Amino acid sequence: MTRLFAFLTVLGAAVLPCSAFAGNGPPHVGFYVDGATYRTVGTPTDFSGTGAPDRAFDTLYEFSGNQLNVATAAPGDGDYNGGRWRVQVLGFPSGYGAALASADENGNAVIDSDAELALAFADGTAVVAGPGPSFECPVIPLAHGHR
Repeated sequence: MTRLFAFLTVLGAAVLPCSAFAGNGPPHVGFYVDGATYRTVGTPTDFSGTGAPDRAFDTLYEFSGNQLNVATAAPGDGDYNGGRWRVQVLGFPSGYGAALASADENGNAVIDSDAELALAFADGTAVVAGPGPSFECPVIPLAHGHR
């Protein structure tokens, strides 16, 4: 019984990364890539601690509930890694509003590309506060998406 409990605990921890960052169940809007919105489906994977090199993952910036996350690549991009993600949790030293004011180049009230995020990094209104999990979840462009 103890082994079963331990197995279920580990399985739950493996599911957490996708549920916390990408969601479980049917496809739902999950994040932005270059201004376009993408859906995703949570899968029970966890590559944290496997020793896989950074180049095997694309970065998913976690906005901690302030808005949808921002990913650095999507299907069709030459450097896309097939839905393998390494999460970087963001912090906003002056508040999320300051980052938005400095980085929302297209005026749509969100930071929705890695280019806009780079602006917030450059002026210090957004910082990487810490690493999150590494996991795999598929990426599905919205039917009306820009990709």
